[in-house]
Amino acid sequence: MNPINSRSDLASARRLVIKVGSSSLTSPDGQLDTGYLTHLVDTTAARRLRGHQVVLVTSGAIAAGLGPAGLTRRPPDLATSQALASVGQGLLIAEYARSFARHGLTVGQVLLTAEDLIRPQHYRNARRALTRLLELGVVPIVNENDAVATDEIRFGDNDRLAALVANLVAAEALVLLTDVDGLYTARPTEPGARLVPRVQEADQLADYEITGRGSQVGTGGMTTKIDAALIATNSGIPTLLANAARIDDALLGHEVGTWFDVADHRRSSRRLWLAWAARSRGRVVLDAGAVDAVTHGKRSLLAAGITHVEGDFEAGDAIDLVGPDGRVVARGLSAYDSSDVVRMRGRSTVQLRVELDDFHARPVVHRDDLAPVLGGARR
Repeated sequence: MNPINSRSDLASARRLVIKVGSSSLTSPDGQLDTGYLTHLVDTTAARRLRGHQVVLVTSGAIAAGLGPAGLTRRPPDLATSQALASVGQGLLIAEYARSFARHGLTVGQVLLTAEDLIRPQHYRNARRALTRLLELGVVPIVNENDAVATDEIRFGDNDRLAALVANLVAAEALVLLTDVDGLYTARPTEPGARLVPRVQEADQLADYEITGRGSQVGTGGMTTKIDAALIATNSGIPTLLANAARIDDALLGHEVGTWFDVADHRRSSRRLWLAWAARSRGRVVLDAGAVDAVTHGKRSLLAAGITHVEGDFEAGDAIDLVGPDGRVVARGLSAYDSSDVVRMRGRSTVQLRVELDDFHARPVVHRDDLAPVLGGARR
C-alpha cells in the first residue's frame, strides 16, 4: 500500500472517506438536490467498482426534511431540528439506496455522533460494523444521529465526524466537499483573497482569516472544516478540501482545492477527540508553571496551578485549559464539578488533603484525559 503524499496520489487511494455537506446537497429552494446527489453517487460508485473502498459521510437529513415540513430554511430551535432530521433521514438514505442500486451496489446506514467515537465499547462497535460493511462490498453511508443529538445539531459536527471516521477505518485520505473552492487567505468575496493550494503545517493557518458558518442550511463553515483537516492530518491521514462541483477532478488527483499534509506527529483517537471535537463546558485559567507542566511536561493538572474558573460544568465534562495570555493550551475531562474546582484552585495537594479530604487531593484533569491544543486560540 503506497502512502498518499499529495493530491495526485488520491486516484490510487484504496480506502477513502468522502464528506459532503448540506449546502452541496441542497438546491436554492431548500429542497434536496437529487441531481447533485446522483452525480455524487455516480462518481463514488465508479470508484467502488474499480475495487476501491469508500465511506460516504453525508449531511443533509435536516435539509431533506425542510420541504416535506413546508419550511425553507434551517430552524433555530432544537426540537424542530430533531423533528426535521427524523423526517429527512429516511428520505435521504432512500435516495442514496436508489442511486447506488443503479450501479448494483448496496448501502448501509450508520448513524453516529462524535462522542460515540471515544466511548470504548461504542468505538469498537462502530469500527467493527464499518470494517465489516467494507469487507462485504457495501458502501457505508454515515451521518450524525441528528434526531437525538443536541450540541451536534446546534453547532454542526459532520466535518469533525468525517475526520474521526477516517481515523476509525484507517482511511488513506479524507476528502471534504463544500460549496467553495477551498481555503482562502480571507473571505473569498474580499478583494485580494487567494486560494491556498497547500497547508504544510498547522502554524501556517495563523496567517489566514478563517470564518465560521456558511450557508443557511448547513451548520458548519470553514472553521469546522479546518478542525476536521487537523484531526485527520494529526492521525496520519492527508486531507483535501474541495468544491463539491469538482468532485471528479478531486478524486482524479487534479490540482483543485486545498491539500493538507500529514502532521509530523500522531495522536490517539481519544486525544484527537479531546483536542478538536469535544464540546468545552467551561474554562480554567492556569499559571505559567501549570501551562508548562501540561503541555511540555505531559503531566496532570493539579489544583495548585489554577488561578480562575469559568463556566458551570460537571465532573466528566470537557473543559478548556487556558494560559495567562488567554490562549487555549489544552483540553481535558474535569474530574470535578466547577463548584469544587472553585474551592480547590490555588491549593496544594497537601492543603487539599488537610482542608478538604483525600478525594479532593486528586488531579483536576488527569494526564490520560488531557490533550494539548496545537496553536491554541485566543479567547
